[in-house]
Amino acid sequence: MEKIRINKYLSSAGLGSRRKCEELVLSGKVRCNGSIVSNLGFLVGETDKVTVDGKLVEPVKEHGYIMMHKPKGYITSMSDDHGRKTVVDLLPEEYKTLKPVGRLDYDSEGLLLFTNDGDLAFNLTHPSHEVAKTYVVKVEGDVKESQLAVMRAGVVVDGVRLKKCKVKILEKQEKETRLEVVISEGKNRQVRKMFDAVGLTVVFLKRTQIGDLRLGGLARGKVRPLDKSEILYLKSL
Repeated sequence: MEKIRINKYLSSAGLGSRRKCEELVLSGKVRCNGSIVSNLGFLVGETDKVTVDGKLVEPVKEHGYIMMHKPKGYITSMSDDHGRKTVVDLLPEEYKTLKPVGRLDYDSEGLLLFTNDGDLAFNLTHPSHEVAKTYVVKVEGDVKESQLAVMRAGVVVDGVRLKKCKVKILEKQEKETRLEVVISEGKNRQVRKMFDAVGLTVVFLKRTQIGDLRLGGLARGKVRPLDKSEILYLKSL
């Protein structure tokens, strides 16, 4: 292996995006051959031993990419201090080293990606890349056009005006309305808060797409590896 910059080395070891790995270096947590690394331009070679918080890290020899149909009742985390079920509990053993990309809240279901490719994870989740995410949402009662207009223009949530989004009604039922929502942000519980801001209560939320990548017929709680064309597509976003 030719010598590479420390942030690229750490990112290739599955520790996050290169930007996040730069923060690890600046925090003084990274050592090479026992010495603290503080220079972001520091180069690492094949025989060097790199540690983060005292733990040896090595580049991942092969990146993995899978999708999961996350069910309700699981948190999107590698572990939980409160003993709740996590999405990692659903992963087959060969995928346990992969990390979730972004999040779906405890009460939501749908498409969730996992990878050890830190740069791809960063590109898919950072607001500057504006990757579209599509959801199917059911809310209580009827929905007025005026409520949809407010959401489309960018509703104010927690004192912040969100970006414009796409919202359309798919089906009106006696006690519920089913809608499709497309957003390009990923704030915590954003879709639920958007509907709450216009006086609507979400009773079901499912993410069906990330960009043009679709969940399809994957069963709840199941995973599948992405094919080469899907991986190339995500890297192009």
